Amino acid sequence: MPASLILRVAAPLLLWMPLIVSFYLLLRGHNAPGGGFVGGLVAASGLVFFAIARGQAAALSVMRLPPASWCGVGLLLGGGSGLLALLDPASGYLTHLWWFPDLPVKLPLNTAFIFDVGVYLVVIGTITAMVFALVSED
Repeated sequence: MPASLILRVAAPLLLWMPLIVSFYLLLRGHNAPGGGFVGGLVAASGLVFFAIARGQAAALSVMRLPPASWCGVGLLLGGGSGLLALLDPASGYLTHLWWFPDLPVKLPLNTAFIFDVGVYLVVIGTITAMVFALVSED
């Protein structure tokens, strides 16, 4: 059964709200509840809603990469975040490193955030791949 006209028209507009909220949850993950997993679930729910309204092909075109590629990039980021600690021979794998770049805004960067981005991408890829497999249009 095709989606209603209202749902098809509203889906592109409503797609960006969960993505913005998920990005906010990702950024505040270590200072308050949130992080890569919760942010990834919110982003995947927005993409799944878009797929229900517009179809799987439209959702895949919004994602630009297949869900398995999102998982692969996320796994590489998550695993690579621990390898950065090997730059300091005295620290172990997954030791947090911090950088404070000279920018007009205070933006502390750390390896835990890189790990969270990896988890974020893996969750988006996994959830969308599972839902797309369940509702395939074949």
